[in-house]
Amino acid sequence: MPNVISIIYNEAVILFVGEGFHRRLLCFCTAVRSIEAVLTGAENLMPVHRKIKRLCILRLSALGDATHVVPVIRAIQDHSPETKITWIIGKLEHKLLSGLKNVEFIEFDKHGGWSSVKLLREALRDRRFDALFHMQVAARANLLSRMIRAPIRLGWDRARSRDFHHHFTRQHVAEVPFQHQVQGFLEFPRAVGIDVETPRWDLPVSDQAHSWVGSKIPGEEPVMLISPCSSHEMRNWRSEYYAKVADYAICELGMQVVLSGGPSELEKRVAEEIEAAMKNGCINLVGKDTLEQSKAMLKRADLVISPDSGPAHIASALGTPVIGLYAATWSKRSGPYNSLYLCVDRFREAARQYRKSEAEELRWGTRIEEPGVMDLIQPDDVIRQMLTWKELRT
Repeated sequence: MPNVISIIYNEAVILFVGEGFHRRLLCFCTAVRSIEAVLTGAENLMPVHRKIKRLCILRLSALGDATHVVPVIRAIQDHSPETKITWIIGKLEHKLLSGLKNVEFIEFDKHGGWSSVKLLREALRDRRFDALFHMQVAARANLLSRMIRAPIRLGWDRARSRDFHHHFTRQHVAEVPFQHQVQGFLEFPRAVGIDVETPRWDLPVSDQAHSWVGSKIPGEEPVMLISPCSSHEMRNWRSEYYAKVADYAICELGMQVVLSGGPSELEKRVAEEIEAAMKNGCINLVGKDTLEQSKAMLKRADLVISPDSGPAHIASALGTPVIGLYAATWSKRSGPYNSLYLCVDRFREAARQYRKSEAEELRWGTRIEEPGVMDLIQPDDVIRQMLTWKELRT
């Protein structure tokens, strides 16, 4: 018989059933709000602009979203360098960002089950913070947030919330319609009185990683790096389309082409398909690098082509131009922030074709992950953006 767990806290009773950490939410009964909250409306107030000496950030995943948190940290460090920042982060994401200075990381293994929960509880047992930036709306993160003791519990606004996120926070960031995710994350420091507009990343990359890339990508020719796979398969473009734009880069723009990606069977297969469809040779490094070496490759590249994926956001954060391929998602919300002008975006067409609506009528963050949606982007569309990049570069 599966375990039944009831979690009781100050605002609600939650009942779970199932095995392991991924339990099914059966019942969520919102309790009567505290008299103080009802009388003062405190649960809806933005945090007071007071000094935060100890800040906890909760954002476990994914790689792209973890990259969006970095400008938040930079803004806090620029404004209040004495603030001690603790970031509860996923294992893979920690590997990507472990080089950030003056940040304490508490790693949470999302695949570790209840043992990971116990380890996190132990790490937080005697800890108190002045504020929590609860930046993840998923149910798992919401439950983990109850282990973090802080009088200010700042979360997302209602429009960007799900999985009862609002019941696990006390204050909420400003609701800004049609806001890019990078600027959305920056609403957190703004809510505590930090005036920030332009995001700053300054992602560190190790010298060893740069040396590895130098040994794998010889010569001085410009590099076009293709990172062809998203973790969401319906966001991926056709292998033969990638091959066509890769051949164009080699023959018409005099570039080297590098294929990059993780060690999954999907990514390896797609890379092999691209190589087989190309008329020219390329450097296939899919599954052959570490996350740190991947960062160095994205930094070395002169141009990156990728669907909506972690590498697209990492490359943008590193200052590398990115041609983002967007039809299943909208670049206006989740495109590579510094390269929105280069994106090939067919989300509006996808909304009309697959949802019979205008893009603006859909819930912000809607995904149209349907078979064939990425075929709305054709190789000639990408080649036009490659020529735009070349013109701006020269």
